[in-house]
Amino acid sequence: MVTGAASGIGRAQVLAFLKEGHYVTGLDIQPEEQVEEITDSYSSRFTYFQLDVSDPLAVEKILGSYLRTHPLGLDVLCNTAGQLDGFHKTHDVSLNSWLHILQTNLTSQFMMTQMCLPYLLEKPAARIINMASIAGLTAGGGSAAYTASKHGVVGLTKQLAFDYADTGLRVNAIAPGAVKTQMTQADFTGENPMAEWVQHETPTKRWALPEDIAGLTLFLASDASEYMTGTVIPVDGGWLIR
Repeated sequence: MVTGAASGIGRAQVLAFLKEGHYVTGLDIQPEEQVEEITDSYSSRFTYFQLDVSDPLAVEKILGSYLRTHPLGLDVLCNTAGQLDGFHKTHDVSLNSWLHILQTNLTSQFMMTQMCLPYLLEKPAARIINMASIAGLTAGGGSAAYTASKHGVVGLTKQLAFDYADTGLRVNAIAPGAVKTQMTQADFTGENPMAEWVQHETPTKRWALPEDIAGLTLFLASDASEYMTGTVIPVDGGWLIR
């Protein structure tokens, strides 16, 4: 199960799992037309729900019913959905923006995890893969709201790993740096686009592609990661070692 499945990293994760022969459920606030190409290619193994994962009523009504009746159960949950905010200083961050970003980036992962835990715990080697960010390990990746939300994802990941380590459930997080997606498209526009500065400052001299994150996702979902839990893995082209 992948949230944020209609675009960016989530879409790349969905395709990576499908190409390996897995059954995938995708969730996203975007309409189903956004994944029409995937549905056409993998209709027998891909199910999609238009769902706002930050809305507890929608999560309970749609996802709860689906999980209770799904014959294959659930092996892997990828909490990928999230939202960037502006690079504002704290005094310019409104309370509404703060609450919205935390609800979207952090509380949604908590709600999805709570809903899915009973089904994951039925499996001997289940996985939760949370989407953090290098903004969860340092400052400067967004405003106070975004940075706090991603630090929260790191904490949630570690606590979940601690709580369920003896059950076979493994919980890890990915911390991407700059990834070229629809969500970061604004960085590539204007007279002096931020994208050029980011690329120059990144040791590998390029932005990540969603597929770079999807590759690590497959590893964390596999038996090869059995002895890893509570880890937060940067995929940042060397940004944090500068």
